[in-house]
Amino acid sequence: MSHDDLLPNAARLRVVIHGAVQGVGFRPFVFKLAQELGLGGWVNNSAAGVVVEAEGPEPVLRDFLRRLENEKPAITIVQSLETTLLDPVGFATFEIRKSTDGEKRTLVMPDLATCKGCLADIFDRGTRRFRYPFTNCTACGPRFSIIASLPYDRAATTMRKFTMCRECEREYNDPGNRRFHAQPNACPDCGPQLALWRANGAEIATRDQALLAAAAAIREGKIVAVKGLGGFHLMVDARNDEAVRALRARKRREEKPFALLAPSFVKTLHHCFASDVERRLLRSPESPIVLLRRRPEVKEIAPSVAPGNPNLGVMLPGNPLHHLLMHELGFPVVATSGNLSEEPICTDEQEALKRLAGIADLFLVHDRPILRHVDDAIVREMCGRELVLRRARGFAPLPVHVEPELPPVLAVGAHQKNTIAIAVGSDVFLSQHIGDLETEGAHHAFRATIRAFEDLYEFKPAAVACDLHPDYLSTQHAHSLDAPVIAVQHHLAHILACMAENQLQPPVLGIAWDGSGLGEDGTMWGGEFLRVTRDGCERVAHLRRFLLPGNERAVREPRRVALAVLYEIFGDQAIVIDAHPVRAFSPAELATLRTMLERWLNSPVTTSVGRLFDAFASLLGVRQVVSFEGQAAMELEYAVGNVADEAPLPYAIREEDGRFVLDWEPAVRAVLPEPSNPALPARFHNMLVAMAVDVAARVGEANIVLSGGCFQNRYLSERMVARLRVAGHRPYWHQRVPPNDGGIALGQVMAAHQRRDPADNVPGGTGRDPQH
Repeated sequence: MSHDDLLPNAARLRVVIHGAVQGVGFRPFVFKLAQELGLGGWVNNSAAGVVVEAEGPEPVLRDFLRRLENEKPAITIVQSLETTLLDPVGFATFEIRKSTDGEKRTLVMPDLATCKGCLADIFDRGTRRFRYPFTNCTACGPRFSIIASLPYDRAATTMRKFTMCRECEREYNDPGNRRFHAQPNACPDCGPQLALWRANGAEIATRDQALLAAAAAIREGKIVAVKGLGGFHLMVDARNDEAVRALRARKRREEKPFALLAPSFVKTLHHCFASDVERRLLRSPESPIVLLRRRPEVKEIAPSVAPGNPNLGVMLPGNPLHHLLMHELGFPVVATSGNLSEEPICTDEQEALKRLAGIADLFLVHDRPILRHVDDAIVREMCGRELVLRRARGFAPLPVHVEPELPPVLAVGAHQKNTIAIAVGSDVFLSQHIGDLETEGAHHAFRATIRAFEDLYEFKPAAVACDLHPDYLSTQHAHSLDAPVIAVQHHLAHILACMAENQLQPPVLGIAWDGSGLGEDGTMWGGEFLRVTRDGCERVAHLRRFLLPGNERAVREPRRVALAVLYEIFGDQAIVIDAHPVRAFSPAELATLRTMLERWLNSPVTTSVGRLFDAFASLLGVRQVVSFEGQAAMELEYAVGNVADEAPLPYAIREEDGRFVLDWEPAVRAVLPEPSNPALPARFHNMLVAMAVDVAARVGEANIVLSGGCFQNRYLSERMVARLRVAGHRPYWHQRVPPNDGGIALGQVMAAHQRRDPADNVPGGTGRDPQH
């Protein structure tokens, strides 16, 4: 299936450009470019920056965006460029609209990748910033990670401890200089400096010698903790399998893929394929990790970097320190977050010495303080567009603009992949990735992020939105605050987040598929079809229920889920069936599990598509036990390979209590006789697509919204979008807000807005009996 199969005839591209883009001829440039390409729409200056809406065929819009970046006026400085594809509205011509003032609200900019000018400076022997790893200007460098308060002045950043020298101060005060009012401006004479430390904190070298010694250590197979913009990375030679395996053992990260930092764009293309969209993302100011399909014939990368994975997560150097280090090395390195698994990233060098003790051999540090942690963002191409999987450096804390004026609401997000959000006027400020709230360190980072947002925006919430699950730390924190609490059902939040990002109004049919979220009936949902109207939300269909024996243990052991599915069909005979999951247990374990399933002991009920992925991964012999979240589902997607099979596994659909129930039993029976058939992974995915299209036809809504962690799966998502379009529906999916739980906080804000009376605490705001 080509990307062209996924594209509608026309779309509307909304672009918001921040930076020095007003008063430099930027609007006339946009006008002429749009006219040349035959696009309709408008451009104007606003309080948020320059806003462009251009309408036309999606391939032409991609060309417009490319030329917008490459051919802009020379004097223009683009700090950030946000793009979203929306429905067309029928612009007949392109015009320059009158500027809109709106409410003047200072935006905190994200940290941005090194611009071409600063990159030239650090490699030019004739400049005073030659090989200086903290070079920056108004177009690049640290922002969000160093700012303490607004307005954004040097005294309100962690650069306040560095007094500018006479020459830096001259640049800072010169309106014609690109470092005019660049708050982190510095040079080797007055700014931050590097040092290389041993694991005990003893200093080995400083300044450029520290960088050279760190590069030499990486060449030798050492693990070096490197302090960057938003925290520490652990770096090791990605070609050295022994060194990579040592990092896995010390970090306690068995199989989850590591990200790569590549020395150059050309080197990246040597290892991976990259489409036009992926190439643009790699070289964008956000400088995210981009998931790319690896070239199987290139064997340079160690097998332990991403075991069994056809993709590699690759980023290019995003700051001068990384540019200089990678220039010295000339080969890819693993660059994974500086932490133990499930902990927040380290930001302080003294903290890193303690928390990374026993992991890093050496520490390349500097004396510019990092005020708040900011991980690397992760993106992938989906349906010919960018899809953010982890919203972090480069993206946060830029707001998501929504149409209605919102009440001042704090949303505390979910338990996994946590982010928080605040609503200020028509903007929802979504935080950087915080992570899973499993440890005290993560909970501390969660509380600190809330305080930081409240301080930055002088924000006091009138209400707090949280998940329906009472055991989530985020939910408990919400109830500890002095504000009314609005509990929002997890999957409704998923759908509302996607609607907000796509500027959609009800009615829609939302398809929310993920691992789990507490439902209004007290069971664990995850295979949900929700019709959202102006009157509320109705659960119109879901997956057939099954049990999770051992609860959280079932999440870590797909074989348990598969056994539960077999037990649902065959009862006690399930434990004697000749199948992969049954063979994965001892007789004693099978007897215990049979008792648990028979008596529903510690075996919650679920309708989760994510867990159904686990069950089929086990049934097909792909994976019985996982070492990280989503591993079985990922490997089932990879198992599709290049199989060109459009047939689905069989399933049944029936109506119960006014809802459609999608029954997976025929599919289970179909795979048992020949689980090694290479077509079965594709047919499983095709079955899920067929189920979605089937329900969409029966419900009859035109607009279909796709959200939840399962829609990180490219095979599933792209086929579902294509099939829904063929069936006459208009599918919508995420772009710059993650489909996983990293987008939940946005949906919680929107649910709180829809709740007219904050004191009305009906779960999910549906206004319906939870049982109906």
